[in-house]
Amino acid sequence: MTNPGDDVRNREKMSGEGYDAADIYAEDGSIRSDYLMHVGAAIADRDVLFLRQNVARLHASELGDLLEAIQPDQRLGLVLLLGDDFDLSALTEVDETIRVEIVEHLPNDRIAAALEDMDSDDAVYILEDLDAEDQAEILAKLPFTERVRLRRSLDYPESTAGRRMQTEFVAVPPFWTVGQTIDYMRDDTDLPDTFSQIFVIDPTFRLVGVVDLDRILRTKRSIRIETIMRETNHPIPAEMDQEEAAQLFEQYDLLSAAVVDENGRLVGVLTIDDVVDVIQEEAEEDLMRLGGVGDEELSDTVLGASRSRVPWLSVNLITAFLAAAVIGLFEATIQEIVALAVLMPIVAGMGGNAASQTMTVTVRALATRDIDIHNAWRVIRREAGVGLLNGVIFGLLIGIVAGFWFQDVNIGGIICAAILINMIAAALGGILIPLLLDRFGADPAVSSAVFVTAVTDITGFFAFLGLATWWFGGR
Repeated sequence: MTNPGDDVRNREKMSGEGYDAADIYAEDGSIRSDYLMHVGAAIADRDVLFLRQNVARLHASELGDLLEAIQPDQRLGLVLLLGDDFDLSALTEVDETIRVEIVEHLPNDRIAAALEDMDSDDAVYILEDLDAEDQAEILAKLPFTERVRLRRSLDYPESTAGRRMQTEFVAVPPFWTVGQTIDYMRDDTDLPDTFSQIFVIDPTFRLVGVVDLDRILRTKRSIRIETIMRETNHPIPAEMDQEEAAQLFEQYDLLSAAVVDENGRLVGVLTIDDVVDVIQEEAEEDLMRLGGVGDEELSDTVLGASRSRVPWLSVNLITAFLAAAVIGLFEATIQEIVALAVLMPIVAGMGGNAASQTMTVTVRALATRDIDIHNAWRVIRREAGVGLLNGVIFGLLIGIVAGFWFQDVNIGGIICAAILINMIAAALGGILIPLLLDRFGADPAVSSAVFVTAVTDITGFFAFLGLATWWFGGR
């Protein structure tokens, strides 16, 4: 039996040694259970020394993983016990539900003090979840320059480059020399901690060019900036959707890019670390929407998770009744030939899986803009060919198995033909439905699955039972 005092002494020993960052993760990438146990016990015992030694010094991303791993009732306690030692930027690494829960219980003075030390993009990430009254109160406590920067970012629509951008950047006029630029970077304390480019602007703050840091270091001090600058690679409009901005980074291998307003004035910079987050978010969003769960997060409550899933389950219920109605048309045939009822799930299942494969490829191609009006018909023909080939292969295989199973070559032939028809329908439905939804402005990631499933179920059942009724009824 474990003595409670032993646990305290073990924690005291660890407080002296401390966990290394690598020590908190298990081989599978999850937080180690013994570490979670000690952190939980320290929170319960209000052991601030242990938490400062073994939690406060974690990287923001590691601290975010810890917040998501510990029990919900321990999260706020951890933040409050650490006080100013808790890195509030860790809240940008957790689910929105967790972030809002913690921020709502922190005093606005504490949030404002933390935002002063953050990059502007991280500060905006936290502020955007607060209501307007709290936003205004927190912003009022910040220095004027910082307040103006954050308000400008918050004025841009959600999920745009303007919301994601960092408003700290280095900008100089074209007539400066390299020496002046270097001295400016050395002396100014308000510059960003890290940067790789220097932007060149005219007196109205319009973007005219860019200089990479390596070019600065290799050029003599007397040379003017305008002689070594180059045109900015693909400046990003602040109103551009963040996914489109991420695609520009991917296409042109960018590390950073200027963000400009509608008049071409420099307002911020988008960096690769922000774009990596965007790519991950958009990929997760597409995956979730394909499953019909919207913006659900793992930390959501039972009620919240249920609410996000109900709408598309309701639509699916309607399409299921349509499929059932098709089956009802052939009730007499099913009663006479029981084998049909046994084999119907195979027809529907094969069609549904084939359609999901095609739909997944299509939705991803639409998201990455790899499919457009110029190559759509070529891709459609390819998918139809894949459906035909797979239909022949699996139709013959299932037909042979069904024929031996029920000792009836007619059953085998009918299901073979039904599988072939449904696989072709699945391929066409899996690509045409997302394309049509995208053409009419609907999100194919959200809407496709339900309609594609309906197409394969209805087509499969109608083909299978219709062929059976026609064949056996005509004998």
